[in-house]
Amino acid sequence: MGSDHYFTAAPASPENLRSIRVSLAGRELEVVTAGGVFSPDRLDAGTAVLLTNMPPVPPGGNLLDLGSGWGPISLSMALAAPHATVWAVDVNERALDLVRRNAAALGLTNVNASLPDDVPQDVTFRTIRSNPPIRVGKNELHGLLERWIPRLDDRSDAWLVVQRNLGADSLQRWIGATFHPGYSVHRTATGKGYRILKVRKHGNPQTEPIVVR
Repeated sequence: MGSDHYFTAAPASPENLRSIRVSLAGRELEVVTAGGVFSPDRLDAGTAVLLTNMPPVPPGGNLLDLGSGWGPISLSMALAAPHATVWAVDVNERALDLVRRNAAALGLTNVNASLPDDVPQDVTFRTIRSNPPIRVGKNELHGLLERWIPRLDDRSDAWLVVQRNLGADSLQRWIGATFHPGYSVHRTATGKGYRILKVRKHGNPQTEPIVVR
């Protein structure tokens, strides 16, 4: 990708569209990816671990894929919950275009591929599913989570997959220490060097943040 990163807003590298076959929501599918986005040649291992270990998505309401890339999490949620509205949020315009192309090719009309600032402020989410962009750096990552986790509905969960050697355990501790009373965080699964973190918004201001190790 040259000087581009998958979190570059407008990649300057050649698009190099390509088709790959992936398994999403129990279906074998052909999707389009491109250069200048995260994991363009395959379903990356972390996302695969998340999709294998997360619970069924809520059947309705607003669902958030934070850092969507070309859309494996968004597409999986949209296929599994056709009556829900899936928000695929990314800063990379090329990634968002790919999500739109893939959703259209699959006949999915319940996917909104959006830049962060284009999501209406009054939209809250029944779940957040994310393979967050760890390599943006700690400050950017923390700011991202501080922006979106509070937009969970009460009694709703965020599910994050983070590579163990890229700071999954320290991120878990930070989440537990940072969020206001009414949240909890614990690890629900491990696999292939990744941790799955579940962040629960309880909606009870008397509940202290809890870290379960």
